[in-house]
Amino acid sequence: MAAPASAKSMDFDNTSPVALTPSTSEEGIVAYEGVKTVEATHKVYGKYSKWFLFLGLGLAAYIYSLDGSTTYTYLSYAASAFEDHTLISTIQVAQSIIIAVGKPVIAKVADVTSRGLAYTVVLVFYVVGYIVIASAKSIGTVAGGIILYAIGYTGLQLLTQIIIADITTLKWRGLVSSLISMPFIINAFVGANVSASVIKHAGWRWGYGMFAILIPVSLLPLILTLLWAENKARKLGITPKHKVTAKSLSEQIFDGANRLDVPGLVLIGTCVALILLPLTLSSGAKGGWNNRKLQAIEVRKDTASPVLISFDDRYDPMVNPTPYRICHVVSHPSRSLVNTTYFTQTQTVALTVFGIVAGISMRFMRRYKWILVVGLGIRILGVGLMIHSRGADGSDAELVWTQLLQGIGGGFAAVASQVGAQAAVPHADVAMCTAVVLLITEIGGAIGSGIAGAIWSNIMPGKLAKHLPFLSEEDRATLFGSITQVLAYDRGTPIREGVIAAYSDVMKVMTIVATVLAVVPFILSFLMPNWYLGDKQNAVEDVGLAGERVVDPAPADHERQ
Repeated sequence: MAAPASAKSMDFDNTSPVALTPSTSEEGIVAYEGVKTVEATHKVYGKYSKWFLFLGLGLAAYIYSLDGSTTYTYLSYAASAFEDHTLISTIQVAQSIIIAVGKPVIAKVADVTSRGLAYTVVLVFYVVGYIVIASAKSIGTVAGGIILYAIGYTGLQLLTQIIIADITTLKWRGLVSSLISMPFIINAFVGANVSASVIKHAGWRWGYGMFAILIPVSLLPLILTLLWAENKARKLGITPKHKVTAKSLSEQIFDGANRLDVPGLVLIGTCVALILLPLTLSSGAKGGWNNRKLQAIEVRKDTASPVLISFDDRYDPMVNPTPYRICHVVSHPSRSLVNTTYFTQTQTVALTVFGIVAGISMRFMRRYKWILVVGLGIRILGVGLMIHSRGADGSDAELVWTQLLQGIGGGFAAVASQVGAQAAVPHADVAMCTAVVLLITEIGGAIGSGIAGAIWSNIMPGKLAKHLPFLSEEDRATLFGSITQVLAYDRGTPIREGVIAAYSDVMKVMTIVATVLAVVPFILSFLMPNWYLGDKQNAVEDVGLAGERVVDPAPADHERQ
């Protein structure tokens, strides 16, 4: 979003503070001082301080995983305590929007200030948000706390990936990035037990409140290491010099807004919010997509989008296949809760394990494209298999393999696509590029949920009428709205079997749509450049992690093959 300048040199000063203005490399690439500062820190890290940095990243990753695996269950208990469930869906919509639109803002803050300061800001939002929730006296206060927490949560996710891109060369990035996800293997099964124990013995307030203590303790080693390295680099005079000029308060505010690219960030946030709002509200709105308020939001989105695209075009489609676990529960009641939990976590574990496999493969193959292609192909196979295994007649092996194949393919594709995106931009743009990749993931998930919700709400009532013609419309509406009402009928009864048949018909449509849409990224993956993953920070500049000149052995004319 910044235009290249023509300066070809950079002065250094031993006493000047780190500036918030961009500097220009020899290639004419504008880099903000946060980027130049993190490059300078590589000259002050020693063996032990670098390992301390990795330890800090590991702690941050674990607490992020534990948080994501437990705290989502406490919201319903909080709503019950205040006897107000009406705001739950509103809170979840607002949270999903903040998690999405917050990423570009935090990326820009990390670029124009420093990584350490950005982590500190994220920590403050995280802790304050959880304190507000834990001490809330109304559901409205809970909602406000969750908004603050969502800023911290999305910031922690993003900054961890940015730091990994800062401190790893291309050949190691996929492996390190995937290893950071290892806590999800543990917490996929431990998280449910932790949240259940907290609710039973301490209550939902402590469920939130304990993270106001755990988060600072876990992030402190990482933040202190980053701030120590940045401060030492400044003292050594290896950070860029900034000539301080006297400015009025209004000029300073305008300059700060310009550096943070406020107009662009506002446009991004507005467009993403207008995309996510209809998708998340359509299933519960009166009349669905025919609701005039949703149509008005769509009009505003269509008005804002061209302005944003002309400002910065970085969009790419992604579709998230819809889950069918509700059909599994209704069709297979004999399976224990533990086995059902294992089934629902199969894909999460497979994503993590095979993400690590993808990272190891990229380390030795030094390429990412064909890992991406293979991963997307395997994912299509997993989604397509659901067409056959969706109903009550699907075997346990089929059900598990659908999740395993999607996890294997998703693990390959997720790691390869992120490394490929980061390799395609200079270091100055890595933070924003990473934010956009993660933002697209959020939008893709919302689109997938929106499509699934539209199919479910429009087709399911008709299928229930087809398979349960002997029930009244009111009874069918009750079965449509509550899975617990369905589970009250035993297998073999006409009502239970009719509901299963209706579920199976709707899931057939969902899985066919998901399979067709999954083909689109598979085809597009063949058009991706196959960057060489060597000892450089990225594939478009001949620089290492500290900004020094690095020449990989791969011939330049084969970089993209």
